[in-house]
Amino acid sequence: MTSWQALADEDARWGEAGRVAELWWRDDDASDVTPSLDRLVELARDTGTPLALAVVPAQATSALAERLADEPLVDVLQHGYAHANHALAPEKNIELGTQRPAMMTLGELATGWMALERLFGSRALPVMVPPWNRIAPVLVPTLPEIGYRGLSTFGPRARVHPVRGLLQVNTHVDLIDWKGGRVFAGEDAALGVLVTALERARSGGGEPVGILSHHLAMDAGAWDFLRSLCERMRTLENIRVRPSRALFGP
Repeated sequence: MTSWQALADEDARWGEAGRVAELWWRDDDASDVTPSLDRLVELARDTGTPLALAVVPAQATSALAERLADEPLVDVLQHGYAHANHALAPEKNIELGTQRPAMMTLGELATGWMALERLFGSRALPVMVPPWNRIAPVLVPTLPEIGYRGLSTFGPRARVHPVRGLLQVNTHVDLIDWKGGRVFAGEDAALGVLVTALERARSGGGEPVGILSHHLAMDAGAWDFLRSLCERMRTLENIRVRPSRALFGP
């Protein structure tokens, strides 16, 4: 059985259960218009695939806002503030941690949100995507208090609502093998993780399954796979790619 056939079989199982799986696509680290950003947006448009673009507010440019102005398939999420690491070795990289006073971190996030609103208007959703997919647990309850209604990290979520007023919708399939040389993880590996995540969602509460890409770091293999996946999604009957604003609410 090929990996693509395994995906088709999982699609059929959702149909047999009378259910539809929700898939979504998030791309991280956007800040400006680049050839890779153009390629990403064109791929979304060519395949009709909704894209959630996690934008770094402190680095976001008006050129990016202008580039996305006529791209209705693209939503903007907030990717921390400056994508700056505040951890000390040997800690893992983190921007939204406890190394600094919480008020300083929250103040930056609020400043970042105002920048995204100014640049992108209603295209920006109050959804926090922590850089490196890490956020100190103590900061999570403060997010809805300062206006965020969504949180997105990586891996199976522990709860649909980690705190009242905050919906968590994660990604599960990273196209890049960061530890193995920052190259494409491979077709079989990526599809294997995708099918496993879909199986888990089917047997559990139907958690939306997220594809995670990084347009600035992808090699040819990752780009080819991403296009193949987006095109394949259009042929499956029981796995639907959803816009992030449909998952997190208007």
